[in-house]
Amino acid sequence: MLLAIDVGNTNVVVALFEGREIRARWRIATDPRRTGDEYAVWLMQLLEIHGTDRNAINQIIISTVVPRALHNIEVLCRNYFHIEPL
Repeated sequence: MLLAIDVGNTNVVVALFEGREIRARWRIATDPRRTGDEYAVWLMQLLEIHGTDRNAINQIIISTVVPRALHNIEVLCRNYFHIEPL
């Protein structure tokens, strides 16, 4: 599965794709001070509620217009999914 993360000025939108189909979509307010650990707590809970094992995610792509948030999103990907994001 592909986890797509779009960091905009207002919201961070996260979508879970299986092939071309969107399986889930979530959003949270953008805050460049939010840490990778904070994103992880939020996202892991949502994945659990959705019934998706985080190990099913094998690709992550990030799009952002908020450079200050990029590092923390990359930390989320590396530390909690063990994936180098594109």
